[in-house]
Amino acid sequence: MKREFLKELGLSDEQIDKVMTEHGKSVNSMKDELGKAKEFKQQVEELQGQLKDRDKQLEELSKKAQGNEELTAEINKLKEANEKAVKEYEEKLKKQAFDFALERALVNAKAKNTKAVKALLEIEKISLDGENLIGLEEQLKALKEKESYLFAEEQPAEPQKPTFTTGQHQTQGHNNDPFAAKLAKYQQN
Repeated sequence: MKREFLKELGLSDEQIDKVMTEHGKSVNSMKDELGKAKEFKQQVEELQGQLKDRDKQLEELSKKAQGNEELTAEINKLKEANEKAVKEYEEKLKKQAFDFALERALVNAKAKNTKAVKALLEIEKISLDGENLIGLEEQLKALKEKESYLFAEEQPAEPQKPTFTTGQHQTQGHNNDPFAAKLAKYQQN
């Protein structure tokens, strides 16, 4: 959003400053969320690489262990631990994706304090389906009605009406210039 656009709408400098401040807050919030998403993606890639390395190591061990019962038992134990780690990892990823989507939805809903709004939500009744949060919209609507102070007002800014003057407040012949007033005084003498 550019200041020139807001000036063309007829907004005063004070109104433009307020709009730009609010816009800056939402842009910074989205930048923070984007940073979290990039960090999240990097963690996912690192963990996927670690899992591939473990799988390769287990395959190599199982080839070497053929015929050795103790080693085969140890490999099976490691495979079970690896499967458990994968499940935990997948659960962690699902939770992070849900938390990220919820945070983004609350920012888009103009929540002033996302932590306070989250505390009032029944999180167990919300589920993530792809990119959509099912069950959140109804809860947000109810919260906006009951606890409206938690959300920024969604009123479009009204352009300031121009004010016109008749010129009656001006002095005759002068435009309140002190130098011109003194010059006129000496010219009269």
